[in-house]
Amino acid sequence: MRWCLMLIVLYATQSFAETSLWRISHGANELFIGGTIHVLSKTDYPLPAAFDAAYKKSSKLVFETDIGASQTPDFTQIMLQHMMFPDGKSLKDVLRTDVYEQLEAFSSARGVPMVMLKKMRPAMVIITLTFMELQRLGMTDTGVDHYYYQRALADKKMLGYLESNEQQLTFITNMGKGRENDFVRYSLKDLENIEDIMQKLKAAWRNGNQDEMAALSLDGMRRDFPNIYQQLLVERNQNWLPHIESMLKDPGTEMVLVGALHLVGKEGVLHALREKGYRIEQW
Repeated sequence: MRWCLMLIVLYATQSFAETSLWRISHGANELFIGGTIHVLSKTDYPLPAAFDAAYKKSSKLVFETDIGASQTPDFTQIMLQHMMFPDGKSLKDVLRTDVYEQLEAFSSARGVPMVMLKKMRPAMVIITLTFMELQRLGMTDTGVDHYYYQRALADKKMLGYLESNEQQLTFITNMGKGRENDFVRYSLKDLENIEDIMQKLKAAWRNGNQDEMAALSLDGMRRDFPNIYQQLLVERNQNWLPHIESMLKDPGTEMVLVGALHLVGKEGVLHALREKGYRIEQW
């Protein structure tokens, strides 16, 4: 299980080697779709040259959600309302004693007091611990989507998004719902190995190796947690397709940036577009 990759997800080069960027075309119309990793380290820059080439050709940048709106105090308050338990409820009410103790031991070993976590829903606990681990590993720099969002603002390019921030927040909040104990146990196992996992994922991302990304992150979730797989990936992919197809009917060129795992496998966005007859070229 690779829960932490889903939350991140999830080398300098000046050549156009294959990477996680694709050109989608229909007749004379085109757009680019790039798979992103949401948090990187300084050594991951500059990004593959194909991303910059696609950016320069594009008049509009389209992201999963409205990044600007997600950084406002109002949205922070909404997020806290979703991700924290209501008054009187805590992690002890949803986790078995052994799982709670496992979480407590992991947190204590990293200097994180349980008093900080106990009112958080399991998804928020795992997000918090994941980003603390990434910070410990020096992976706190801007990810692909935020990097290009800032560039697009500076260059005054048009901006768009595929779903609302509230929609994405609902998907994330519900991760593990009904199977909180398994969710936390599997997540903690991943966090113990996050450095190795992230190195392999980033290498697969840079090379555009979809099979490797699926093996690292999706196969276990599809097998063990099919409901979460459907909600977090499949349903959202299907919801995005009409928006992407509409872009292919207008004369402009867009660059669409979504988590790399949304592009992987037979239920990914790329396979769906290929099945609909669009031309798919990996850059």
